[in-house]
Amino acid sequence: MTKQERSVRTRDALIRSAAGEFDRHGYTLATLSAISAGAGVSPGALHFHFENKAAVADAVEHEACTALRRTARIVYGHRSNALQNLTDTSHALARLLREDIVVRAGFRLSCSDDSRTELNLRQEWQSCVQQRLAEAADEGLLAPGLGRRQDLARTIVAATIGLQALWRDNGEWLSPKTVTGLWRTLLPMLAGPETLAGLDPAGSQSALPPDASTY
Repeated sequence: MTKQERSVRTRDALIRSAAGEFDRHGYTLATLSAISAGAGVSPGALHFHFENKAAVADAVEHEACTALRRTARIVYGHRSNALQNLTDTSHALARLLREDIVVRAGFRLSCSDDSRTELNLRQEWQSCVQQRLAEAADEGLLAPGLGRRQDLARTIVAATIGLQALWRDNGEWLSPKTVTGLWRTLLPMLAGPETLAGLDPAGSQSALPPDASTY
């Protein structure tokens, strides 16, 4: 292994260890000593890669953002229509939050009151929802008489992000069964009868990455 490869592995180990600390304890209570110990490296090695705790948190947030955006692009590339894609993307997001500690910690950090970066993954998710609803309207998929798309987007975001908040106390809240139940409730309110018949609230398995946590 070259020196550069060892450096990359050490940095990755530090980010993953930091993610675990931030996920369990939050930014304020996480310590650099625990992060370096969890990565199996010395405090000096940590400071070689990161100036301080804020820099480590920044790296976790950006890694999480990259993973979320990459997964959203993968799902979007296999979409059949905008409403199905929105459903599929929410399933992929839930899976990432369940399985990827870096995504989970980055999501928590970027959405906290003391966020240190301009990243806001909840806002990015809201933008994604708004875009899919606009596409659904253009494709003629939405049921007639629906309210403003902005209100619809906020409702969907509140429901999906609510699952993430509740998951911290009970893992069932982000389970495929729960996310499917959410869309089984939402889709009949969003789609016309003909469109609804072709939608799968459990997600189109062919559109979802086989293991979202590896992307």
